[in-house]
Amino acid sequence: MYQVSGRDVTVFENRAEAGRGLAEALVKQGKPYGAVLGLTRGGVPVSYEVASALGVPMDILVVKKLRAPLSEELAIGAVAADGTHVLHKEVVNEVGADEKYIAKELQLRRDEAREAEQRYRGGHAALDIKGLAVLIVDDGIATGASLEAAVLSARQRGAQTITVATPVGSRGGCEALKRVADEVFCMTRPVDFWAVGMFYRDFTQVSDDEVIKLLDKSRSAPAKVEQKRQPSEAPPQTV
Repeated sequence: MYQVSGRDVTVFENRAEAGRGLAEALVKQGKPYGAVLGLTRGGVPVSYEVASALGVPMDILVVKKLRAPLSEELAIGAVAADGTHVLHKEVVNEVGADEKYIAKELQLRRDEAREAEQRYRGGHAALDIKGLAVLIVDDGIATGASLEAAVLSARQRGAQTITVATPVGSRGGCEALKRVADEVFCMTRPVDFWAVGMFYRDFTQVSDDEVIKLLDKSRSAPAKVEQKRQPSEAPPQTV
């Protein structure tokens, strides 16, 4: 722990440690889950620990940020590999992104997400989550834009219920996700929050190879919990 503005702040050694802490907290809750989806790439080491502790299958969700014109750091929304997307209309209007630009950006980032998904899966099919209680895990929540697209994508795939879980998140981001997820579990919600990386000693970028390795390991681990499916209907895609 260290202090910011006189307050004690939890700092994780790395994503794996954060994942073990998150897993312990979720196990104590005692709620049944049927699958864990890790948001690539940073959420995968966290989700691996969670899935291992819960004894359920793990899969990935690939989401790409939609970039503003002339500013790659500013996001105007996010898009998942299946094309499900969200747009921040206030930001879109502020930066003057017109329909032509948005359509081109959506196509570009969706193609990138699909290519990444194929690379990570290595020919394996996506996990069938229809009718399951699903956990979507990331290494942290800042604005929540990418996770919002991830939640909508999982709904399109027929998830019965969706819980977003993370070791650390901004209060605003965690609250915003409650509009789309059935539940949001932020293990820590610091008052002073500037970036996810400030809560990790080692916040090295996760490589593609590590994502592939952890996904392969999760496939080889036998599930300890029976997957109980409930009938579900995916709502219309939300933009």
